[in-house]
Order: sequence, then structure tokens, then C-alpha cells
Amino acid sequence: MAFTAKDVQALREKTGCGMMDCKKALVETNGDMDAAVDFLREKGLAQQAKKADRIAAEGMVLATVYGNVGVVVELNAETDFVANGEPFKELTAKVAKVVADQNPADVDALLACTDNGVSVADMIQEVFLAVRENIKVRRFARYEGVLSTYVHAGGKIGVMVKFDADASVVDNDTFKEMSKDVAMQIAAVNPTYLCKEAVPADVLQKEKDILVQQMKEDPKMANKPEQVLGKIVEGKIGKYYTENCLLEQVFVKDGDYTVGKYVAAKAKEIGTDVKVVSYVRFEKGEGIEKRVDNFANEIAEMIK
Repeated sequence: MAFTAKDVQALREKTGCGMMDCKKALVETNGDMDAAVDFLREKGLAQQAKKADRIAAEGMVLATVYGNVGVVVELNAETDFVANGEPFKELTAKVAKVVADQNPADVDALLACTDNGVSVADMIQEVFLAVRENIKVRRFARYEGVLSTYVHAGGKIGVMVKFDADASVVDNDTFKEMSKDVAMQIAAVNPTYLCKEAVPADVLQKEKDILVQQMKEDPKMANKPEQVLGKIVEGKIGKYYTENCLLEQVFVKDGDYTVGKYVAAKAKEIGTDVKVVSYVRFEKGEGIEKRVDNFANEIAEMIK
């Protein structure tokens, strides 16, 4: 029985196995889909499908630069034990290099990318077969230009910062120190926006509306004219900027500077223009709801 590339893809979706394993299974079973599933199960390759719904909230974030290309990538696993193992770390590094070299549009495109004839999806499958845990590429970002990266706590947080500056500054020691300081600030304080101008108008208006309503609820402020309330709100918005905008934040290593003024001071020291233009901050597992298992129930399930 003949089979097509669509059959191979369908078998991959059904079993979670690698492309070459699925193709071999269909060859061995003359294109019989059900028999191919059984073949893969017998070989112990179809188990990942059963584990694919397990929550993978552990893992690591890698931020690294290759020449003038920078990458931040997050891979997730089910346990710290696997995430701290060499196979998982090596897989993460390989995925980051593929992102840097091939610039895929999204995660699906990344999974289809190949390195030495092996797709990223099959690389993941190979590690799964070794560790027997659900592994996923969650997200990635890629920049080109003058960059700095920082990884905190062995992969808990990864930051990449892009600067508008002459490429020659990357070898300057003052720039290296400054750019690392900025990346560490982002890791520690987690700003929402780059600068005041980056705050969306609707977000800013909502914040103003909340401040106005708060003052109207305050007996001491409620009877003040709207014009006065408006001026007070504008003053309070300044605090919003310092809390949420990177360049307006107080620089954690020297409270006499904002981050923006610190960068400007270091640029003057270097003798060239340097500006922060964008950044990416990934924190491992953020936004993923971690499953909390009942230990007694887990044991009961194991012995059924």
C-alpha cells in the first residue's frame, strides 16, 4: 500500500514521533496507518503522544550572541532534573543556533528547520527518547545589530538588549560593562516598556482614569476643580513612568541616575552615541500554570 508525505505528517501528529520514524513505520507496514501506530508503540517510540499533555513548566532560557545576531530561546521540560541535564542543555544550544542561522518566522517554522539533515522536531524527539519527558520549544526572539545578553540563575531569566550604536563599540570595555548593567536591570526590575513614548495611549488613559477616580473617592480631594485634579494626575503619571519604563527607572546600581541618563553618561565617556532601542526578557515558565499533584493520588494511579 502506497503512502504520501501527508500520511507521514498525519502519523507524526497522531503519535508525536519523528518524521523518519514515522516514514519507517509506514514502510514496514505497507502504509497501514493503524499498523504503523502499533509498530511505533511496540518500538517504544509512541509514548511521547501520551505525555504530550503533561505540563512542561520547567526548563531553561538561553540568551546568546553569534557575531551580530542575538537569540533568546525558551525550552520547557517537566522537571528541573531533566532541565539541568546535559542533553537538554545541548538541545537548547542547538535550537538557539538554528534560530540565529535560519531566522524562522515562528515556532512551527523552527521545528521544521534542519541542521545537518535533522529537523528541530526530530532533535527534540531524540532527547525525549533519552529522558522520557515532554519537551517543548515555547518561544524565541532574534535580533541583529549591536547587542548584549544576560542569563540569570543558570537559565531562569534571559535578556537581550539592542543598541543603536556603531558596531565598533562592542569591543569597548565601558560599553561591555554598561550594556551588561542594562540587561541586568531588565532582568531584576522587569520593565513593561522601553520609554514613555512606548506606552500605548489607551494604557496611559486608563491609568489616568484610575487616578482621577481614586482622588474623587478621597474626601480631601473630591471637591477640587477638574483642572487641579488634572495637574495632580500628570504629576502622578511621572511615578507610573519611573516604575514601568526602562529608561525612566532609577538605575539599581546607582540611584543618582535613571537608566537613560546612565546610558547617556557612559556613551559620553566612550565618545560616541549609544541608545537602547529594544529589549526582550523571557522568564522560564512565566504564564504557564504548573500542575500540583496530590502525592497519594499519584501513587494510586501508578499501581492501578
